[in-house]
Amino acid sequence: MENPLRRSAIYLTLAAFALHPIAFGGWLAQIPLVKETLGLNKAELSLALLGMPIAIIPSLQIAGRLIGRLGPRRVLAVSFPMQIGAVILPLLAVDQVTLFLALMVFGAVTAFSQVCLNVYAGRLEKALGTSVMNRCHGFWALGLMAGPLIATTLAGWSPIVTLLGMSIAATSTGAVIALRLPRLGEVNEGATPPRRKLAAVPPALVAVSLFALAIGMTEGAMADWAAIYLAERLPDDATIAGLGVSVYAAFLAGGRLTGDWMKDRIGAVRLARLTLGLAIVGLALLVLPFPLFTAFFGFALVGAGVSVGFPLGVSAVAALDDTYEGANIAVMSGVAICGFLIGPPVIGFLAEAFSLRVGLAALLPGLILGLWFCRALSPAESADESAIVASRTK
Repeated sequence: MENPLRRSAIYLTLAAFALHPIAFGGWLAQIPLVKETLGLNKAELSLALLGMPIAIIPSLQIAGRLIGRLGPRRVLAVSFPMQIGAVILPLLAVDQVTLFLALMVFGAVTAFSQVCLNVYAGRLEKALGTSVMNRCHGFWALGLMAGPLIATTLAGWSPIVTLLGMSIAATSTGAVIALRLPRLGEVNEGATPPRRKLAAVPPALVAVSLFALAIGMTEGAMADWAAIYLAERLPDDATIAGLGVSVYAAFLAGGRLTGDWMKDRIGAVRLARLTLGLAIVGLALLVLPFPLFTAFFGFALVGAGVSVGFPLGVSAVAALDDTYEGANIAVMSGVAICGFLIGPPVIGFLAEAFSLRVGLAALLPGLILGLWFCRALSPAESADESAIVASRTK
């Protein structure tokens, strides 16, 4: 790929990743209003919010097969504008059940776009011979941060008008970008690949998915419990409990934006081990009886530690097989989302029975096992390491 086309492909892909979560971020800013309007308590709202992830998991599998037949560009060009209608459905809900169903629709639409973006970014990496996945997810994080900010700025408008305006602007632009993306890997499109038997699933896909599971559980835990952790340790009149989430999110985005640069220099496996080590140290600062100020270092280290895990996993499973790249990404994404969903309630149960520190400590075994599973992120690197170890033992 020539340099001008190379730059264009990267810029367009980064823009698509940034535009994708803006509508979702706008919805996040409306959750308190919907809770109050429908008169839901926290438990009822939590059950309704499960509609989105419950729909995402099976939709990822359908999307993987459809992308294999039609290609990510065409599916993305259709699924992007579908967010316009899907994002306002939750605002039209009249009770918990209709909110749950509306979020299922929104989750299904989001899943198709998500797999398209990741499949295309995986193909782009293979075409360029360089790393872009971490930057893509860094721009996705920036888009997610921009959504609530825009919605808050337009707080004087009707919520429906706000979300419609945001989604129309973001998704229509995204659809145009999708059609302008260079054609990559489309030689194998046009026929749905046959279903794989369980025995035919690559062992590396299983290992990377388990690695993503540990990362997903930690991400979900930090997103849901960081503010509560600080609130429990701060005086009752303190107003900075949310700062823990901000520190975590800032280092999460920073790690993703620099992840490709690091991957090109030390490799995927070493980068994964380095960042997992940071996450383990960060959790240790949170669960051990250290002074309060060390908690902020803990949030920063955990944010940097989990930042590159999912992008590295997407790159690894996309490179396993050109025929099943969409299916591989869908499987790994589904497992990671399960981790994101499982982590917070598990920690909540442990926190209720023991303490929040004990709950957060439950994340450590998964991250430690991740140090082993991350070998599957790059078989070549693992082979080189094994050869070095073997030569030293002779």
